[in-house]
Amino acid sequence: MTSIFSPKWYVEQMRGWSFKSYMLLMFGLGAITASTLSHSITGIAIATWFAGVLGFTCTVAITNAKPLNGVLGLVSALIYIFVAINAKNFADVILQTSYIILLDIPVLISPQWAKDAEKHIHGLTAPKWLLTALFFFASWGLLYLMDTHLFISPRPVIDSVASAIGFTGALLCTLRFREQYYFWTVQGVMSIVLWGVTAAQGDASPVLFLTYIMYFMNDMIAFFDSHIHWFHKVESSTNVADDPSQQLN
Repeated sequence: MTSIFSPKWYVEQMRGWSFKSYMLLMFGLGAITASTLSHSITGIAIATWFAGVLGFTCTVAITNAKPLNGVLGLVSALIYIFVAINAKNFADVILQTSYIILLDIPVLISPQWAKDAEKHIHGLTAPKWLLTALFFFASWGLLYLMDTHLFISPRPVIDSVASAIGFTGALLCTLRFREQYYFWTVQGVMSIVLWGVTAAQGDASPVLFLTYIMYFMNDMIAFFDSHIHWFHKVESSTNVADDPSQQLN
C-alpha cells in the first residue's frame, strides 16, 4: 500500500485507459465543475464538487480495471456520506458505506483485484442470478424499513431502491461479475431520479444529479467500447500484472 503515497503511482494509474474513457473523464469533470460554479458556492456545494469529481474518476477507473478506484472511491464515499446525511437520503449513506467495505478496502489491501483482470471476469449462472435477486430484495426491504422506521427519509422508495441496486452492483464488482454493469446502469438511472428530486425539493445541489448522468455515460462505455474488457476481449492490452508500477505494494 506504500505506492499510494507516491505521485508517480497516480500518474501510472491514469495511463492505459481507453480513448473514450479519457474523453468522458475530461467532459465529465468540466461539466461537474461548471455546474458547481453556476450555483451558490457553499460548504455543501464544495463538498459535493469534491465528491462528484473523485467519485466520477473512480467509476471510470473501475471501468478500466485500475486499482486507483480504491483510493478515490474511499475519499469520495466519505464525502458522499456527509452530503447524503445532509440531504436526508439515508439509504444512500448505507450504500456509500458498502462501497467502502466492498470496493475500496478490498482494492487497497489486495492488488490481486486488478491483476489479470480480463482473465477473471465471468458471468452469473442461473443459480447465482437467483442468489443475486434474493440479495437485492433483502437489501431493498431492509433499507426501506430503515428509511421509514429508523431514519425518516423524505424519499424512502426511490432512496431504498437506488441504494439496493447499487449495493448489489458493488458486490458483483468485488467478485468481478460482468453483470455488475446491468445494476450500475439501472442504479445510475435511479440515482439520477433520486438526486434530481432531491435537488428539486431543495435538499441538495444539482451537481450530484449531473454527476450520476456522467456515471450512466460511463456504463455505456463499459458496454460498447471494444477496448474495455468487461464485455469485450481486448487482444492487445498491457497486463496489469506485468507492470509493477500498476500494483499496490
